[in-house]
Amino acid sequence: PLAITLKMPENQTVNIYTAAWLWLSWMQPSFLGLLTAVGLLGNTLVLLVFCLQRKPCSVADIYLGNLAAADFVLMTCLPFWAVTISRGHRWDFGELLCKLVNVAISMNYVCSILFLTLISLDRYFALVKPMSPSPFRRRSCAKRFCLIIWILGFIFSLPILLFRTVSYVEDPGIRACILVYPHPDWLVHHNMARNIFSFLLPVLLMAYCTGHIVVSLKDGGTLGLASFRAERKATRLVLAVMVVFLICWTPLQLLRFLDTLDYFGLTPGCLWGHILDVGLQLSTYLGYSNSAINPLLLVIVGRDFRKRAREVCGRRLKRGSKDSLTVSFSSVTRLYDLHRVSVDKQFGKNIVL
Repeated sequence: PLAITLKMPENQTVNIYTAAWLWLSWMQPSFLGLLTAVGLLGNTLVLLVFCLQRKPCSVADIYLGNLAAADFVLMTCLPFWAVTISRGHRWDFGELLCKLVNVAISMNYVCSILFLTLISLDRYFALVKPMSPSPFRRRSCAKRFCLIIWILGFIFSLPILLFRTVSYVEDPGIRACILVYPHPDWLVHHNMARNIFSFLLPVLLMAYCTGHIVVSLKDGGTLGLASFRAERKATRLVLAVMVVFLICWTPLQLLRFLDTLDYFGLTPGCLWGHILDVGLQLSTYLGYSNSAINPLLLVIVGRDFRKRAREVCGRRLKRGSKDSLTVSFSSVTRLYDLHRVSVDKQFGKNIVL
């Protein structure tokens, strides 16, 4: 791995650090392959259910569907890095894919947390302020908000599009897909911007909405009994998705903040820097695993989603069986008609004779 080439001050530290990176290099391709298989299967199922269900998607469905789309895009990008790591970080897919793959990975995180923020706002207005008119509760507005979030995710990822490149790294002797900023300060500014605008502010807003949602659930809300039960079921699923997202992505954001402190020399010694290097790698893959866990949450926690999935699958199976029966009946009818024609011809010949 590229990080092994860094010079360490102590032999023991070097051995531990090198062993950690060797273990990561051995583990990463298999883990990314497993993550890709599970994530692609699960998110494809989610997207199919949302697209093929009979009833129109609710506002929460629109946000969850876009979240699944972001997760699906991430899953399609991970195999590139699995292959690259297995080849000693040698990038063989060209400059364009180097940029596009990493932009898509970056957009996944930004879009995901913003979609979850919209979901929490939707639940807030559904349970806490159900009588207040809000654009967050209209499907047409929800689609526009989703488009805006995809654009914001791309804007936040512009530095990666501009500065990711395939360059020759002399010490390992390979051409690697690396992020080369014009100045080291750019990395610090990018990390700080992501910490504040794509983590801290959305999390504070989600925490505010979630606190009021929990209070409303305890009080029983102001909706009718049936409506409240339906909203409560949807809210439980949303809260589960939010909690798992924070568990998976918070360690990476904390380590990025500590990495910024390390840049300014506010952390003790070189050993801390080595721990941060390994910790950033592990927390990154923990964050990626969130995209494979989300579909499982929809199946395990989302009772309504399971019901819709069964309806979609049952309708497809019935349609397939009807199509096969129609084909079989048509074949039998065609054979019967051919037989009648041949019989008529035979009798016709007998009459003529």
